[in-house]
Amino acid sequence: MHFTYCPHCGRKLISKEIGDEGKIPYCGNCKIPLWDMFTTSIIAAVVNEYKEVALLRQNYVSTTKYVCVAGIMKIGESAEETVIREVKEEIGQNVESLKFIRSYPYEKKEMLMLGYRAAVKKQDFELSAEVDYAEWVKYENALEILREGSIAWQLVKAVIEE
Repeated sequence: MHFTYCPHCGRKLISKEIGDEGKIPYCGNCKIPLWDMFTTSIIAAVVNEYKEVALLRQNYVSTTKYVCVAGIMKIGESAEETVIREVKEEIGQNVESLKFIRSYPYEKKEMLMLGYRAAVKKQDFELSAEVDYAEWVKYENALEILREGSIAWQLVKAVIEE
């Protein structure tokens, strides 16, 4: 989100030099800089003991390619808590261990996605209303059903190569 007006007082912002950050939108009335904001979210490669990854179909995302579990962090929630909650909500799996893989800037949606490997014991899926379909996919077949180069593809590739 790019600020033009101060969200506190409503005045139009000016551009002000802030240290080594360069020119930043600034409210002269409130005396505060207002850096561009982004939404923080998680993306998880959910894996089981059989070297399978849970891949989802969410038709509002794509009708042809699969995706990983993903979701927005809530205020007061850690990234790890978000992964555990989203994995449980979307596919009904209980996370046993987590490993941070890397962060992925997603400029198109003004997001920063924090990528995790989430290990679970394989069980049947319990899908939320936002998931149309999910399946356990062997590592060797996973990349071909994800959109090449996508954040999900990059994350699953990193997990497979571990």
